[in-house]
Amino acid sequence: MRFEAETGSGHSVVMDGPPDHGGQNLAARPMEMILVGMGGCSAFDVVHMLKKARQPVENCEVELHAERADAVPAVFTKIHLHFIVAGPDLDHRRVDRAIALSVEKYCSVIVMLRDSVDITYDYEILAQNAGA
Repeated sequence: MRFEAETGSGHSVVMDGPPDHGGQNLAARPMEMILVGMGGCSAFDVVHMLKKARQPVENCEVELHAERADAVPAVFTKIHLHFIVAGPDLDHRRVDRAIALSVEKYCSVIVMLRDSVDITYDYEILAQNAGA
């Protein structure tokens, strides 16, 4: 029950299932890959927009927490994204705007799922000192 997928850009990704379904638990589950894609897509957007705005972003993490339906198919019913953006002297308004634009307009994964999944978000800014 372990599968290797090759992406259109030529990269490989391994997926596996739990032992009770014939897998060996050696890689992420396919549904986890959706969350990974959502977090990566949105983080990419946020960092890209902040860099275009000449903001000194040094790190962006996105923690995702999801709930799934109890019945089959066990689709996502709720997903919450928590952004942690770090850098010295970040403009809070620009960070807020970049995250809102990503979640509401630009992240393709979120846009694709938002009509069927309750998607929420929040964020925190870590003000790192230059050279720290």
